[in-house]
Amino acid sequence: MGRLYPVLTRELREFVEAAPLFFTGTAPLSADGRVNVSPKGGTDTLAVLDDSTVAYLDLIGSGSETIAHLRENGRITLMFCSFTRRPKILRLYGRGRIVLPDTAEWAGLIGHFGHHPIPRSVVVVALERIADSCGFTVPVMELVNERDLQDKWGERKSPQELEEYMRLKNSLSIDGLPARDHQPVAARGQG
Repeated sequence: MGRLYPVLTRELREFVEAAPLFFTGTAPLSADGRVNVSPKGGTDTLAVLDDSTVAYLDLIGSGSETIAHLRENGRITLMFCSFTRRPKILRLYGRGRIVLPDTAEWAGLIGHFGHHPIPRSVVVVALERIADSCGFTVPVMELVNERDLQDKWGERKSPQELEEYMRLKNSLSIDGLPARDHQPVAARGQG
């Protein structure tokens, strides 16, 4: 049923790149800390950089658990599920790092993604384990359309409003771990 892969094969790469939805899983080091699982949507927000590295566009949101956990320990798992007639689950285990808009690396990464008005960071994941499983219990579902609500929300906000929102909602994880330092929203352009 399940199989391990040394790298992302062409078939796995196509599966990942076509996924309209994936999930991230992270956790703090503390046994009392909360495990976080986040849904990530949009076929233009994930990129395979090479056969052992993926990246996704992290948009401004209501929390910042993933960023806080990656800053603390780097551990992350991405999970992809097939909702088509051919069942499959793919988990990508690795070490993630955050690339912020004011870094030199940003310009080389941001072009891998579609335009979104509120990028917060790019999460780059160096893969350490690639494993699939059957997915026999995942339901068959049909994608009706992708939501644009987050983009529309961001377009209505001024740079100052976005900065204040991030100060209030994205500074600390729910367990009190530091998530990120803030930078002017003007530095976030997608070139």
